Amino acid sequence: MNIERNPKGSGRTNEMNQEEKILTDSHTVALVGASPDVERPSFRVFSYLREQGYRVIPVNPRFPQILGETCYPDLAAIPEKVDVVDIFRRAEDVPSVVDQAIGIGAKVVWMQQGVINEAAASRAREAGLQVVMDKCMRKEHLKMRGIQE
Repeated sequence: MNIERNPKGSGRTNEMNQEEKILTDSHTVALVGASPDVERPSFRVFSYLREQGYRVIPVNPRFPQILGETCYPDLAAIPEKVDVVDIFRRAEDVPSVVDQAIGIGAKVVWMQQGVINEAAASRAREAGLQVVMDKCMRKEHLKMRGIQE
């Protein structure tokens, strides 16, 4: 396979990896486990993705809204199409979220950094969803822009 080098000399190739393709092609993100607490990683990812132009929909039955956005109790309650389901929940909670993601026709299940559930990932892939596991959407987006944290 012939891969062109980035002319800026960064050593990066012009071929996108899975995460870059998802971040480039997706527009609507349902963030499961969203929190209004500015100290929580889910809040930082939520606000960052919004700043970058994504439509971010918070999902958490404990809150009516986050940053002025209606917060839904679960994925099935969201009245619009979702591209990516970004999961900020414990690994043991992931299977039910994956089932909901399949049910709403999401394209991608993204398990945040530290969230690993191989069985749920397998189930999502079998249903035709792309899966990213144990990676932060914000960090991957920054990396795609050439910014290291």
